[in-house]
Amino acid sequence: MFVDRAKIKVSAGHGGGGCVSFRREKFVPKGGPDGGDGGHGGTVIFRASPHVQSLVAMRYMPHYEGGNGEPGKGRNRHGANGADKVVQVPLGTVFYDAEDQRQLADLSAEGEEFRPVRPGRGGLGNARFASSTNQAPRTTKPATRGEEKTLLLELKTVADVGLIGFPNAGKSSLLAAISDAHPKTAPYPFTTLHPQVGVVRFSDFFRFTVADIPGLIEGAHDNVGLGHNFLRHIERCRVFVFVLDVAGVDGRVPWEDFAALQKELALYRADLVERPSLIVANKSDLPEFPENLSELRRRLPDQQIIPLCATTGDKRDQLAMALRAMLEQETPD
Repeated sequence: MFVDRAKIKVSAGHGGGGCVSFRREKFVPKGGPDGGDGGHGGTVIFRASPHVQSLVAMRYMPHYEGGNGEPGKGRNRHGANGADKVVQVPLGTVFYDAEDQRQLADLSAEGEEFRPVRPGRGGLGNARFASSTNQAPRTTKPATRGEEKTLLLELKTVADVGLIGFPNAGKSSLLAAISDAHPKTAPYPFTTLHPQVGVVRFSDFFRFTVADIPGLIEGAHDNVGLGHNFLRHIERCRVFVFVLDVAGVDGRVPWEDFAALQKELALYRADLVERPSLIVANKSDLPEFPENLSELRRRLPDQQIIPLCATTGDKRDQLAMALRAMLEQETPD
């Protein structure tokens, strides 16, 4: 199951109380205070990991809490600190405060951490309050309670290349052809309902990731269809690949599809249309393809267009090399 949104509650541990104790030892009269401090509470730590691909764990475990600190003890013994709770989340996880929708953190690199709540501090034992004028204090400083917050988590897929196209354009087949991914493919629209990420590897150990984003429809910027569930997953991609059904299956017109895709990107976020991109003219094995390809090139003379057949893998190496060249020219965000 792929889950890219979750609402959870996090609680930091409370501090342990300080101890009131006096030294009791044979032949040592009036030994004085020896109450130890309480331990500090543990916190909740979210850590970005490439080994986690979904927020599904948050669906079934929506509450995370750090351990409480133990109280202090006599003989100046400090209470143990509460244990931290470490939770691994996918790369690209964004955290929001559920109350005011304020963004709190964005974990997009491996190993990045976020601590949303402050743990409670341990109380001070009575040994801390001994002085020349108060040699037998019975006071302590109370411990503090850990913070609690309700968080909204949203996953934005992290990939170098994003495949963009209308339903049934062949994005899943293209991803399977150029990478090691095995997405579901079928001859009907909306076979992809959540992002699929594959890795393209070269013999010199260069590699990049490609995301097959669920197909969008007109009006996606207004959350029509998969809407924002699609669009927010392409925000982090450095290069876009517009996958067009140039054979015109289902009565589609490829140059009109390209214009509609760019319009949806611009209406969602204006800077997305400025990202480096190329066009994959898919379904080159069909008889209507050559005429439509010529017209597409005439209408879009400034666009790099690579004709191929995703199902047969024809010219997939040419596409992989073109994407590599574009990525090597771009500086990662």
